[in-house]
Amino acid sequence: MENLTDNLVWREYQKIQVTYQKLLDRSVPFYVRRWSAFGALLVIFMVRIFIVQGWYIICYALGIYLLNLFLAFLTPKFDPSLEQELKSSSLEEGAEESVAEEEFRPFIRRLPEFKFWLNATRATIISLFLSMFSIFDIPVFWPILVMYFIILFTLTMRKQIQHMIKYKYLPFDIGKTKYGH
Repeated sequence: MENLTDNLVWREYQKIQVTYQKLLDRSVPFYVRRWSAFGALLVIFMVRIFIVQGWYIICYALGIYLLNLFLAFLTPKFDPSLEQELKSSSLEEGAEESVAEEEFRPFIRRLPEFKFWLNATRATIISLFLSMFSIFDIPVFWPILVMYFIILFTLTMRKQIQHMIKYKYLPFDIGKTKYGH
């Protein structure tokens, strides 16, 4: 009997998983709606934090996590600095430079846009949930957390922008030449 109930629970769990995945798959082309929903969730979370004047640690952790996701979104999957080092070391060893290496390669992100949105949305929902329990309301002096976040954001973004300039890649479609249609 126990095996039958476990099997029924497992089947229901699988049905829920399939339905969830179908919903996610259907939402892929609607990026404006997805990001708008994420923005609304984030605003709801921030308004909640502002009104209740607490849960600053959760807010700080969410900010750091979103910054980490954003950096992974901006970073290329294949690091151009490593490729340049390999290329220069092979030239030092006497290998000839290939024309094929100079051909166009599209920008491939380390974290694709959909996974960025999904992880950011999940983190915001979890943060909203955690902000409903007083055990997670750890007393801290919030201006220090804001200062830490601003410093961390500034330093990491400066480093990322310098990397983008040095290796001449642009992770956005803005300003790129479009061909075709």
